[in-house]
Amino acid sequence: MLSENLDRHINLHHALGFKFRTQALLLRNFVAYAEVRGEQVVSVDRILAWAVEAPSPEQRRNRLLEARRFAIAMHAEDSRHEVPAADALGRGLFTRRIPYIYSQEDIGRLMAAAASLEPAGTIRPVTFATLFGLLAATGMRISEALALRLSDITGDGLVIEKTKFKKSRLLPLHPSATGRLSGGPTAGRH
Repeated sequence: MLSENLDRHINLHHALGFKFRTQALLLRNFVAYAEVRGEQVVSVDRILAWAVEAPSPEQRRNRLLEARRFAIAMHAEDSRHEVPAADALGRGLFTRRIPYIYSQEDIGRLMAAAASLEPAGTIRPVTFATLFGLLAATGMRISEALALRLSDITGDGLVIEKTKFKKSRLLPLHPSATGRLSGGPTAGRH
């Protein structure tokens, strides 16, 4: 019964456009754990027992919260499903790192170091120097930069097709960046 509920839950997320890969793996693990122990509905005790078997506090909390979201969905359909408190294993101790803002000098040194990578005379140093310069000049995500193709370079800028939220957007480029990408007059300079 839990397996069928989980399949419906996963299919719903896929139908809504979510990849839901990691979550599905975690939830399949939880449902297998519960079903082996004879559970037919989600119980707080079973979620907590499963969650505390994770090797780290972060993974325990992640397990709890993912199973909790599943329990909430199941409880909406059948009140026999129990929903644990979000802080049943304590509050999360996640602290966000303070971002480091690279100065122009930092970026210049990083690009120079990338341009001097071995083996010299290959595409590797050029690729990394271009990648770091593009990230610095545009602020795009690394996944967006890695997904770029030559056809994404237009006269108006870069067309970003594979964004985090699956929407396309146009990123205007400074003429110096356009020249570097097209191999034009500013292509040899750093």
